[in-house]
Amino acid sequence: MAKSDSFFIRAGVDWNGTTYAQTSIDLGAYVDALGKSVLRIHRAEVCWDSPLDVPAVTATQNHLAQYQLTTQSQAALVNPTDKSVIAGGSLYLSADGTGSTLAMNERMNLGPQVWTNGYLVGVEQIYLAVDQTMTICSGQFSIVLECSVETLSSSAAMALALSQQ
Repeated sequence: MAKSDSFFIRAGVDWNGTTYAQTSIDLGAYVDALGKSVLRIHRAEVCWDSPLDVPAVTATQNHLAQYQLTTQSQAALVNPTDKSVIAGGSLYLSADGTGSTLAMNERMNLGPQVWTNGYLVGVEQIYLAVDQTMTICSGQFSIVLECSVETLSSSAAMALALSQQ
């Protein structure tokens, strides 16, 4: 199996902080199932807002923002049991009566770096989405993917692509 050096794919989705937002990431330059070329995602790292923005909290409220990276377009966040899910995570903030942040927890619920060999992608588009229960952040949610390109047999590449559609 031929493999390339790793490189980075960067993407962002604009969001207003109150509704589900999704954008597509074009992988056509890297993935060609008929040509036996697939993408391996080794790591995913995220940034919840634009630089220098501070997540906002309101008094006595719990706030949850979540993201997902999938191989299929979605209308809302889906569970990891959905075959299209590549990665997902959350940002949780809790505030006291004055609006001071008491707790903040950011975690990746599921990511390619938790797997021994990352995550293989055989489709030419993947989708980045973000949603939240109340406005914590707005602006742009960003992700950076560390990837490499690999060659599979034509039947293996096509089977992977069909399983992710």
